[in-house]
Amino acid sequence: MKSICVVGIGYVGLPTAAMFASRGHRVVGFDVNKKAVNALNKGKIIIEEPGLKDLVKQTVESGLLSGTTECPDDCDVYIIAVPTPINPDKTADMRYVEAATRTITPCLREGNIVVLESTSPPRTVEDLMLPILSESGLVMGEQVYVAHSPERILPGQILYELRTNSRIVGGINEKSSQAVKELYSDICEGEICLTTATTAEMCKLMENTFRDVNIALANELAKMSEELGVNAWEVIELANKHPRVNLHQPGPGVGGHCIALDPWFLVEKSKNALLIHQGRLINDSMPRYVLEKIRTALGGFNGQLVTLLGVTYKPNIDDVRESPIMKLWGLLKKENVAVNVCDSHANEKIGCINNVYAASDRASIVVLCVNHDEFKDIDFDKLKEVMSGDIILDTRNFFDKDLLESKGFKYMLLGNGR
Repeated sequence: MKSICVVGIGYVGLPTAAMFASRGHRVVGFDVNKKAVNALNKGKIIIEEPGLKDLVKQTVESGLLSGTTECPDDCDVYIIAVPTPINPDKTADMRYVEAATRTITPCLREGNIVVLESTSPPRTVEDLMLPILSESGLVMGEQVYVAHSPERILPGQILYELRTNSRIVGGINEKSSQAVKELYSDICEGEICLTTATTAEMCKLMENTFRDVNIALANELAKMSEELGVNAWEVIELANKHPRVNLHQPGPGVGGHCIALDPWFLVEKSKNALLIHQGRLINDSMPRYVLEKIRTALGGFNGQLVTLLGVTYKPNIDDVRESPIMKLWGLLKKENVAVNVCDSHANEKIGCINNVYAASDRASIVVLCVNHDEFKDIDFDKLKEVMSGDIILDTRNFFDKDLLESKGFKYMLLGNGR
């Protein structure tokens, strides 16, 4: 059994801490967010993730998991899982990683393990962390084992994927890689692959960049399809019947703390990230593109009410980080457009309306932005009664066109130029 400090108990850190605690390790979740720490010590959580509430409750009650706002100085392992956002100029904001590294450095003793889980630009471990950790007077790689082991998890399936996905461990030397591999083998049933710290950083960024560029291709297809009079969704369906083609789907933009940010880390570090840069620009353009579709559908903004269904960055979660719908909402506000947002998942975070019909009361247009499961059960007869207009804009190919048109709606689909 090891004593483990997880620095940052958010969407990645808290599940990681609970998983290690469930395997019999003594785990302390260290965070400056008092609300998160207080909730943890009561066996509760402030984020939405299937299975996590029960696992946290169980491990806290067992005495193996607790929270603190002060960094413990008696742990064997320090896992850094803090945010790595971007600055307004699209460069990486590494303040949290740097602060976490400086905080744990005085606590280090011989035999400790330090793991960076936070997704970071290449050479973060080598160029940012190691000089700070070395201020402890200990020899990195010999007396303290250091590695980057990025999370590779999908919100909504975090606990399952923490256990079953393969994992990359990039140590600063072979001893570090082996020590961290042994640590994570307690919670990871998938293959654990060893490499260097910088290669591990690059792998995580490229995993998310692959998806971002593919989505950008789909979004560009949607724009071209509207211009050329074809249905992008039909093109994708037919093209994907080819055994070596896997086009992703278009939408109102790309969000989340990974895919929307990670490619910028590569753009910042390399002058050769040309395709990656263009993909980011395409995906970042989609909220404004949807705004203009709404403007066109309404014949201009003249006091109409717009209802947005869904505001999180993906379906059936509560995470609004980098959500393109939050950006669309902001753009509409700048146009002085009245907006109602319906999203039961995000209601506690940003004060949305939970009820679809209340949110759509007197709306001129309803825009399906996020395909939450709850929107499958809309009574469109009732929706038609409460709306003042009759336009539905579907950005996810989620609704049944024939059904809506039979109810008297004007149905618009992002990417359909027919």
